[in-house]
Amino acid sequence: MRVSEKAFDKNYGSNQLFGVDLHDFTQKESSNSFVELATEFGISVGDVMKLKKQMERN
Repeated sequence: MRVSEKAFDKNYGSNQLFGVDLHDFTQKESSNSFVELATEFGISVGDVMKLKKQMERN
């Protein structure tokens, strides 16, 4: 069965931003620093800051 990229993102990527599972991120953000989070999820420290800012808006 063929699925377009938009449909795939809608069904499987709704809780991800920068390829990070937001539920997992929220659990770990209270106990870890920016650098630890960046290392854990394989993203830059700047992306961690963007994620935190984005989550505050929601």
